[in-house]
Amino acid sequence: MRTVRGSLRVWNGIALGTALVLGVGVVSGVLHKPTDDPDTVVARFVGALNAHDVDAAADLTSYPSAAKASMKQMFDALEPEKVDFDVNQVISLGADSGMFNAAATWDLGKDRTWKYNVDGWVRKLSVGWRVSWNPQTVAPGIGNGRILRLDRTDAAPPTVFDIAGVPMMTEQRINAVKLDPATMPDPVGTTVRLAKVIEPVAPLITPESMQQDLAAAHGKQVTAVSLRDGDFAVLESDLRAIPGVVIDTQPKLITVDRRVTSPVVDAMRNVWQANRDETAGWAVNAVAQDGSRTPLTGYQGPPGPDIRSTLEPRLQLAAEDAVVSVGTPAAIVAIQPSTGALLAVAQNNQASDQGPIAFTGLYPSGSALDLVRTAAAAQNTDVEHAAKELGLALGYKIPGLDQQTATFPSGGPNLMRAASDKKSDDVMVSPFGMALVAAAISRGAPTVPVIAAGQPATTTETAPALPSAVVDQLRGVMRDTVQRGSANLLAGYGDLVGATGAHDDDRWFYGSRGDLAFAVFVQNADGGDQAVKMTDRMFKALAKPPA
Repeated sequence: MRTVRGSLRVWNGIALGTALVLGVGVVSGVLHKPTDDPDTVVARFVGALNAHDVDAAADLTSYPSAAKASMKQMFDALEPEKVDFDVNQVISLGADSGMFNAAATWDLGKDRTWKYNVDGWVRKLSVGWRVSWNPQTVAPGIGNGRILRLDRTDAAPPTVFDIAGVPMMTEQRINAVKLDPATMPDPVGTTVRLAKVIEPVAPLITPESMQQDLAAAHGKQVTAVSLRDGDFAVLESDLRAIPGVVIDTQPKLITVDRRVTSPVVDAMRNVWQANRDETAGWAVNAVAQDGSRTPLTGYQGPPGPDIRSTLEPRLQLAAEDAVVSVGTPAAIVAIQPSTGALLAVAQNNQASDQGPIAFTGLYPSGSALDLVRTAAAAQNTDVEHAAKELGLALGYKIPGLDQQTATFPSGGPNLMRAASDKKSDDVMVSPFGMALVAAAISRGAPTVPVIAAGQPATTTETAPALPSAVVDQLRGVMRDTVQRGSANLLAGYGDLVGATGAHDDDRWFYGSRGDLAFAVFVQNADGGDQAVKMTDRMFKALAKPPA
């Protein structure tokens, strides 16, 4: 028996070492050197692996087709930046067999490294020396139907709390009730039965709406409704009895109180996901045909910190109660001027059908911009400059939230110069933007918005605070509007001040009360005072004892 000791290292497909004295060309699948000894075949085999040349490596085994399939799966799954198989020893066991040992290092990028040792066999066949194929010659844990997979891992999920420190959102199991056309012999019958079963929890989902979704999906599955575990447990047996209904259960971050619905909820999911992404780990798993996993390597650090949302639940529910009082799109945004905390953001279903209009909907400002014009005239400046002093168009970037505050027409300052210029309807504002205006007047300077504690908005622009005399002038106008003007319905709310605005049938009311600033918007309002009435309803709901 001949033993070759020392280290046989392979660099760029060139085998070097005391065990080999013959020159070996670059591994590319077209080598001409015969594999006439175990040292040479092992060197060429690991050289091909290091070069990511699966075909060449497979051709050097006793079972090329199986080896190619297994190694291709391994490389495709791991997508390594670099592979280094370093041969430690090749041992001759006679004239027609031998064994070897190698150390493998996989650089998987992003500071992920997998190291292990393997043992393999070589045999002299009729075609020359070959590596006896066994999947575990290249990686542990695979073979017999098991494959490699690079998986993301996550620590325990953080909880999202509200501004008072009460859990607001947690990760829970959600049961998606789906319709599968491929297993549905009678779509009309299925949708009629399903609508009846889910009516107690989803009365707005009708057979007709589900049939429309199916038609638009062109043979693909569609989700009819998503149910929390409690509701699903009650309905499960009836749901599973309906032909064409399939259940897909997945974890999802949802509100603890199902009454809380807000564009901020989706934004908090983005903040939560960013938290998860920062603390994500990884694992290389050997995965069996039944889906079971055997971890081979990886790393998972500690969980990220819990998240504190700025939503105030009682105000949020009061705002929700107000926006559903009208039949056209409506939104309310409430901010704490002293901190910039988004305390409540609500919109009704008609608004939500258009998207998160509270943040991204831009509407002609009309007379809603009168206070900005007043501030511009008092300082002999243009409206856009005064708008920025009031928090509009400062280019805020808020973690987790897409939003706009205002856009201004082209034409430069002169176009916007006159404080009495009513043509500045071309200025487009969002409910969020007008809430920032109300907050800036209350605070005396622009407030920096935030939806998650410790993650305030950033901007490359700055705006000076309004002169105190101008702030007092604006507050005086707002006080008169509430006490003796078009918003006198709200005169009984003590220190509440505000301003009305209109463009065509759209109506605005924005103002403040104590350390609370807000904007109310109603599109295509049925009545000129509808935004004022909605404000009244919000404060009446807020005054009720907690449920």
